[in-house]
Amino acid sequence: MVRQNTICAVSTPAGMGGIAVIRVSGSDSFAVCDKIFRAKHGKKLQTQPQYSVVYGNIVDTDGGDIIDDVLISVFRAPHSFTAEDTVEISCHGSLYIQQKIMQLLINNGCRAAQPGEFTMRAFVNGKIDLSQAEAVADLIASTSKAMHKMAIDQMRGGFSVELQKLRGQLLDFVSLIELELDFSEEDVEFADRRKLRVLAVNIEQHIGRLADSFSVGNVLKNGVPVALVGKTNVGKSTLLNVLLNEEKAIVSDIHGTTRDTIEDSVVIDGIVFRFIDTAGIRDTEDEIETLGIRRTFQKIDAATIVLWLVDATEISDIMTDIVPEDIDRSKTVLVVNKSDVISADRQKRIGDIVDTTGLKAIFISAKQRTNIDRLQKLLVDTVQLNKTDADTVIVNNVRHYEALVNAQQAIVRVVEGLDTQISGDLLSQDIRECMHYLGEITGQISTDEILGNIFSKFCIGK
Repeated sequence: MVRQNTICAVSTPAGMGGIAVIRVSGSDSFAVCDKIFRAKHGKKLQTQPQYSVVYGNIVDTDGGDIIDDVLISVFRAPHSFTAEDTVEISCHGSLYIQQKIMQLLINNGCRAAQPGEFTMRAFVNGKIDLSQAEAVADLIASTSKAMHKMAIDQMRGGFSVELQKLRGQLLDFVSLIELELDFSEEDVEFADRRKLRVLAVNIEQHIGRLADSFSVGNVLKNGVPVALVGKTNVGKSTLLNVLLNEEKAIVSDIHGTTRDTIEDSVVIDGIVFRFIDTAGIRDTEDEIETLGIRRTFQKIDAATIVLWLVDATEISDIMTDIVPEDIDRSKTVLVVNKSDVISADRQKRIGDIVDTTGLKAIFISAKQRTNIDRLQKLLVDTVQLNKTDADTVIVNNVRHYEALVNAQQAIVRVVEGLDTQISGDLLSQDIRECMHYLGEITGQISTDEILGNIFSKFCIGK
């Protein structure tokens, strides 16, 4: 658990920049900083009002030398991130200056902060719950609009509000059921079992929707895996290079050039896509190429979207197996490449053939970059189709997902118990188990081991 003394850390990224921010939090924040700071107006930080910014010098307490001109921001408890008295020192980004200020703070009563200790203090002091604390780390790590939105929504408490509402509804009923146990000899029933069953079914469906959203949230957080698949020399590597806007894969007319998967990510319309170029599918006796093809099918299974590329010049009027039957149609997009080398009439005829597959399809020319913008929009739309309303909470944390699955199993037992008219004590146990797992997400139920594991992954200074 947090040791409640005054801590300090450099909160900006490691290295040298224009400025750096050093954060100090704890009951002695103002007293410690007043020992090394000389404000230009001559007043102490302890006398400054909330949310004020003070200009002055950091001074070496040994020789009186000026270390740097700084701006100090003052946050008084409980109106700070940690709910403690907090000082933020904005200094120049010299590594020497950063290290010297840290040394002065430690010599005058501070302790160097542990990873995530500022956020842990915010949690312990009731400023945020555990799911919001985890969202802070996600927000810092966000590299796309979708990741940012999920993190900011969770950090603002949307997820927590839903969970607290569910726990509150269950608490009302479990209290009535446990009250019945106190009057067991009178054989009274305070909790309406019919209303409880309706509530339990609604909660089970609600938890189920949250758990199901993890499949979307996880790929949006870690990148949507898109497999580029097809026979040899249909243009997969060329398309990969175009989508990434760099020469990532070797392009050659020689069959079987790509023998292993090549992966890289790019952000399209705020969503991270992880494109995976795979070995071309064909019959071969080459052992290495065979291993690559085997890996291709593994990537197909793992991908959220499969771009199945075909060469427009190789599609015949009698072709019926453009895409193998055992490929999951729900996530496959048929990409007809090299459309620039066929006539408009031929393209129309091929379009009629493609329509018989029932797949989403698009004509492109990777070499000429034709319709690449339409392909990118199709990818974004395909992901969006899997999402619920814009206001719906999307779960992207595996710890939350696991707790939701356990909570759902417990509430299912409540419904089954009501149907079989089990005793109130057993019913109460299942309701409390559901509440327990929901509480684990927000930190209402937590252990030092869980907290230590979560906050150890934070950067120092946050």
